[in-house]
Amino acid sequence: MWSWIILIISGAFEAVWATALGKSEGFTKLWPSVIFFVGCAISMGGLALALREIPTGTGYAVWVAVGASLTVIYAMVTGAEQASLVKILLLIGIVACVIGLKLVSDAEGAAA
Repeated sequence: MWSWIILIISGAFEAVWATALGKSEGFTKLWPSVIFFVGCAISMGGLALALREIPTGTGYAVWVAVGASLTVIYAMVTGAEQASLVKILLLIGIVACVIGLKLVSDAEGAAA
């Protein structure tokens, strides 16, 4: 269970470093660059820890989905990206797929 919590938190830090990377303007701005490197280290470290117990394919897919979803949500909330019904429905689809991967992973683990 802890590995899934760590994976979700790591995915959230993926959104942090992705957003900071965009704001760093090619690493020409100090604080966004610092936030990028710290966020990236936390995100990758957490992913590595989570993959000790979660299969790599599933873990990586969940990590990317969480990070990408949160990055888009943050951009829409802050006005950096326009929100639309289609984008929101697609984000719901990504979240549903993450939940599905977790459920399948649990079912496979119980069968083993």
